[in-house]
Amino acid sequence: MPADVQKIIILGGGTAGWMTAAALSRFLPDTYQITLVESDKIGTVGVGEATIPHIRYFNNMLGIDEREFLHAVGATYKLGIKFTDWGKVGTSYIHPFGSHGYTLNGIDFHHYWLAINRSGIDIAFDQFSLAVVMAQNNKFAFPEPNDGDVKNSFTYAYHIDAGAYAKFLREYSQTRGVNRVEGILKGVDTDSSTGEIKCLYLESGLVLSADFFIDCSGFNALLLSGCLGEGFDDWSHWLPCDRAVAIPTASSTTSIISPYTEATAHAWGWQWRIPLQHRVGNGMVYASSAISDDNAATKLLSAIPGQPLAEPNFLRFKAGRRKKSWIKNCVAIGLASGFLEPLESTSIYLIQQGILKLLEYFPLGKNERSLCDAYNNDMETEYLRIRDFLILHYVITQRTDSEFWQYCKNMSIPDSLAQKIELFSATGHIARYQYGLFMSPSWLAVYFGQGLVGGNYDLRVLSYPRENILAQFKKIRVQLDYSVAQMQLSQDVLANECQQLEKCHRLAANSLYGVL
Repeated sequence: MPADVQKIIILGGGTAGWMTAAALSRFLPDTYQITLVESDKIGTVGVGEATIPHIRYFNNMLGIDEREFLHAVGATYKLGIKFTDWGKVGTSYIHPFGSHGYTLNGIDFHHYWLAINRSGIDIAFDQFSLAVVMAQNNKFAFPEPNDGDVKNSFTYAYHIDAGAYAKFLREYSQTRGVNRVEGILKGVDTDSSTGEIKCLYLESGLVLSADFFIDCSGFNALLLSGCLGEGFDDWSHWLPCDRAVAIPTASSTTSIISPYTEATAHAWGWQWRIPLQHRVGNGMVYASSAISDDNAATKLLSAIPGQPLAEPNFLRFKAGRRKKSWIKNCVAIGLASGFLEPLESTSIYLIQQGILKLLEYFPLGKNERSLCDAYNNDMETEYLRIRDFLILHYVITQRTDSEFWQYCKNMSIPDSLAQKIELFSATGHIARYQYGLFMSPSWLAVYFGQGLVGGNYDLRVLSYPRENILAQFKKIRVQLDYSVAQMQLSQDVLANECQQLEKCHRLAANSLYGVL
């Protein structure tokens, strides 16, 4: 069946544009003409350097070899995120890419932990996560896909150079027929009867027409918002950080490369640290009402070791999303669709989901309203679930040492999040849902890590003697300690992989919590 949609234009490069181009060139028939318009004169945000395991699925889907990828983007391994000073100053926890313990007698492990904790025995919850123990010891190994093996209880992602990743995918796409056009958008022409986009006018005088347009133009959303007028849902009252400053620094030749991202809370926001092979990515995310740009940059420079490799790069943003990501013959992907601060490394994931959903619902004809509705509903779910999880970090803080944290602790929150917190506080149960990124292990990591341990637990655990529960706990700890003791340092595994010449096809990951 011939398709009415044959010519596709992607406006904007960067990570979003070239991930989109790579996927479309890989999966659409050769009859489709794909053109990407970008300009070297326009910079990209370029700080999306921490990823989650789903990127491995995306790369595998494109047929990208992992070792080639490690070389191309200066990648290091990532097992989770270490949060420091979020619950209260002086505390830290790791949100791991993995589960904690395992189900016993059909009851979730954390209920047993809550019962033991209430009895006065203090055992850290995160010590039952293999990914956490690995991260704390700077160890790494590849997950084992064997059922029942403790090394099946975690997965991994990467820290990457986002600019290098975009360049890598640009080469991938162009070898598959994607046409890159250098240019800056000057204007857009729409059909007077349908309102659909017909063509783009570039400053060079070039006119580009297409059947379908993908907006990867960043915060401004030049097509979806600028041309088609799509509105924006502002979430800044829940996520008040609206600025960031980024500064890369030189790597130390003597320091260990930690297999995790760091997010350290400050009186005005939080600071990230992302170790790559060739440098360290550093940044401060902050509320402009709490600290000035100059002071934020000064605070960041005073907190980071290593020689700065560039001048501070300042970013302004507003948390939220376009009310719809797909209208008429235009889909927005990446920052053009919405922005959520990089606290849980979800930026590239949201790009990936936008692309995969577009492939799933890609139109053969025009005005296929049911496809638009399905796409918009799915993307709304993704954004809302991530939004609530990010807000959770702020609202359950115990900090009151600044106006910023006092506001976060006492702010009103979405009903959807309030219901989840109320359920856990009253019963120890996690609200479950089928669709969305963060499931029970993630919520537990933040709840317990920031000091919210709930008001009760599943009473069925009382039917099991405490000594039996403690014996199970000891068994798990012995398994974890033995497994980690056999592992190499993360940077040694990485060095060995980078020295290998033959290609490597590892099991792809499409989960935060283990080999699936």
